[in-house]
Amino acid sequence: MFDVVFTGGRLFTSGWDSSRPGALAVADGRIVAVGAADRIGTDAHEIVDLQGGLLIPSFLDAHAHPVLGGVEMLQCDLTGAADAAAAVALVAVYAAANPAQPWILGGGWTMAHFPGGRPTRQMLDAVVSDRPAALQSRDHHGTWANSAALHRAGITASSPDPADGIVERDAHGEPTGYLHEGASNLLYDVLPQVDRDVAVRGLLAAQDHYLSLGITGWQDAWVGSTASVSDIFGAYVDAVERDVLRARVTAALWWERDRGAEQIADLVARRDRLESLRRPDVLRSDHVKIMIDGVVENFTAALSHPYLDGHGHATGNLGLTFVDPAALPDSVAALDAAGFSVHFHALGDRAVTAALDALDAIPGGPTQQRHQLAHLQFVAAQDVPRFARLGAIANLQTLWAALDEGDLELTRPFVDDYTFDRQYPLRELRDSGARLAQGSDWPVTRADPFAAIHVAVNRAEIGRTPDPILHPEQAIDLATSLAAYTAGSAAALGYDDSGRLEVGALADLAVLDRDPFGGPADEIARTGVRETWLGGERVWAR
Repeated sequence: MFDVVFTGGRLFTSGWDSSRPGALAVADGRIVAVGAADRIGTDAHEIVDLQGGLLIPSFLDAHAHPVLGGVEMLQCDLTGAADAAAAVALVAVYAAANPAQPWILGGGWTMAHFPGGRPTRQMLDAVVSDRPAALQSRDHHGTWANSAALHRAGITASSPDPADGIVERDAHGEPTGYLHEGASNLLYDVLPQVDRDVAVRGLLAAQDHYLSLGITGWQDAWVGSTASVSDIFGAYVDAVERDVLRARVTAALWWERDRGAEQIADLVARRDRLESLRRPDVLRSDHVKIMIDGVVENFTAALSHPYLDGHGHATGNLGLTFVDPAALPDSVAALDAAGFSVHFHALGDRAVTAALDALDAIPGGPTQQRHQLAHLQFVAAQDVPRFARLGAIANLQTLWAALDEGDLELTRPFVDDYTFDRQYPLRELRDSGARLAQGSDWPVTRADPFAAIHVAVNRAEIGRTPDPILHPEQAIDLATSLAAYTAGSAAALGYDDSGRLEVGALADLAVLDRDPFGGPADEIARTGVRETWLGGERVWAR
């Protein structure tokens, strides 16, 4: 007798070009039969009627920041703000409701909602002037601070810009309250740190959120110290020791920008610490995150062509590289030799080239590690075939591959035609034979896989039509995107026995309320999750 049989609907798994009718049986936490409903039968302790919906492997988010996202859910959460005024109003409401908080902390504001993408300290001062406030941008590449926070940190007109960031200044040289990239670190010494218990609470809030979306695992792409959570690594250790982490997590240990290969010994020690917990079913740490560049909206993505000044004139700015490209190959080779997979943040085309060059320089050629490049907003045409040749995984955040106000206001005026045309070449990467994985980068953007899959297939958000300037021909099909978000992400994370509907695989499953293959492509985002199963157990139900 089986433990569970899923029947009454259709199935989909990687390798299929569409859904198929069928049933699936589970025993002892694993899939033991997949096939026609009449062959599998209903001899089971529990029968799950799919009600005409679709059964798929559960999603795995290949690039996310769940501890940060969960903590922000507990703080001043601005992700629901529709514009700048709404963001300011949310800060006012939070400050009034939390009069005893010594700082107003949180984040989730969107650059495109503010003139030129730059919020000011005066906007915050108008609603919270009695104490410092520091709010991270939704993309976590900048911090919006009020005057009290700048004063507390000693940030003035005479403060120099750090090597890896920019203090935004007004016409008189005074700080405006917007700190780009590494300039946010100027607040570190004065910011109150989230304690371990709150960090674990944030992690568990994120876990609940993910399970409700059919996601049973993720790769945390920043397991190090941030402006708000100083010990993300410790939060995961605590969660495992308390036996409250259920999802399958790969921790990408943070590569410190101001250090070189000498830090590998520390990374090995951290990996050994997690391995000593003996829970590889829920936590692995054989990945290292190297952040090569920033983002285009604040001119820190590393480009091969210079940024424009907004009037079509080239500037001398090619963006930033946070690690020395000349030193990168040696560091990557040393990490590879130590058994680490490297997870690169590579958003600009110059950063993508640097990451691929580093992989190409590994002695002996491509290895069995799961090296991957995340984001890939701009990819030079000559670099596309290198992914397959080097075995590098294209770790895609496809929700971004749609034209929105941010693209029109903060990207299009400041990059040349060549650069803009090389945005998110999803189909080129697929057709070249590159291995694809998908993730959300939550809380930077929504965690809902179907929102991202909808954009991957339609090259536009729900309710919109694709704009020709973003090359609709670079869309990919539904089967490819679903496979990338399941089997592809499982491979990126190292959970090879998850992400597929096949005998012997872990019964990590998502029951969908409809079959998106059976409806129009422009309604994919309407697909919802009815149940989530992890290791053969129902862990969430609508």
